[in-house]
Amino acid sequence: MNIQETIEQLKREKDAVILAHYYVEPQVQAAADYVGDSFYLSKLAAGLPNKTLVFCGVSFMGESGKLLSPDKTVLMPDMEADCPMAHMVTREMVQAAREKYPDLAVVCYVNSTAEIKSWSDVCVTSANAVDIVKNLPNERILFIPDKNLARYVARQVPEKSIIIPDGYCPVHEKMKAEEISALKEIHPQAKVLAHPECNGQVLEMADYIGSTSGIIAYAADSPQKEFIIATEEGVLYELQEKRPDAAFYFAKTRPVCEGMKRITLEKVAHALRTGENALEVDERLAGPAGETLKKMLEIASGKGKR
Repeated sequence: MNIQETIEQLKREKDAVILAHYYVEPQVQAAADYVGDSFYLSKLAAGLPNKTLVFCGVSFMGESGKLLSPDKTVLMPDMEADCPMAHMVTREMVQAAREKYPDLAVVCYVNSTAEIKSWSDVCVTSANAVDIVKNLPNERILFIPDKNLARYVARQVPEKSIIIPDGYCPVHEKMKAEEISALKEIHPQAKVLAHPECNGQVLEMADYIGSTSGIIAYAADSPQKEFIIATEEGVLYELQEKRPDAAFYFAKTRPVCEGMKRITLEKVAHALRTGENALEVDERLAGPAGETLKKMLEIASGKGKR
């Protein structure tokens, strides 16, 4: 059997399902049962019937799956696959803000550790951050850990007072506006589609700002034939699936998430075969961290809106 056939057999034996983020390698996306952004995968994790969830992504994604499905086995193909931004908050920062502003809501981006989620009031993704912040009763928000997404939300929700943190995604923060501008000169008809984790200079050049799934949907529905994509390169696989007739351009300094690229089919098969890399969340964190994710899903579904 080849590696794909081996994985399919192991999935049947283990009652497993494979969830993959858009940023992993194309061959891993092709082998997955579901491919999506963090919001989509979070919702799936809460409702799938399978006993075993294989998260092809970085550690916070597996943690989110375990928090929402504590009775299931969550396997990580590579336990070292991590997101640097997920750690860019300190407990002291959150405590200081709560002491200074008693009416504060701590809004935590899903790209964060379970510990950071446990300090927070509600979780968000790039796809739903604006809507959830709008629907919170609090006027003052500490938005952690991504400063670029926080600034974007602040512009979209000017009626709220949003405290901006120092964290960032290295892939999006280091994207160079001059490289996007150079692409625009070569392809003047191309639309610039950017993730809100990008730095402000890149976002100022964007024709559309949205989550990974939003970028894909925009390109799929647009009559345009050329697009400049300001997010991680792994999204190209799905873009080409949706729009084989279109051309997609990336910055000269290719945006690559090293953590996501650690995931391989061989590692997926190994995790399924051996049961190694089963992810657990500290019991002291699981309750409060899980509540932030559940509150996100409630508000996003309309049940938790004020």
